Amino acid sequence: MTTYRYALVIEDAGRNLSAYLPDVPGCVTTGRDERHIRTRMAEALAFHFEGMARDGEPIPMPTTPIVGPYVKVEIRQIFTATAHT
Repeated sequence: MTTYRYALVIEDAGRNLSAYLPDVPGCVTTGRDERHIRTRMAEALAFHFEGMARDGEPIPMPTTPIVGPYVKVEIRQIFTATAHT
């Protein structure tokens, strides 16, 4: 099993927060607070990678320096992801 950490960008969207991973185009989420965002992004990342694997697409490697929140994903047959700060 291999573990990767992806930088997480969280933005104020007015009534809630939105977030994306610079190294994983198309993987986004929203939430009411940072804890909620991290949890939902971990779920979104696992779902996103499952779809990419099913479609035969390569999993993007993290390249953005991490200076704040991040999402960790363990790459194995079944994808799991956890949120970290």
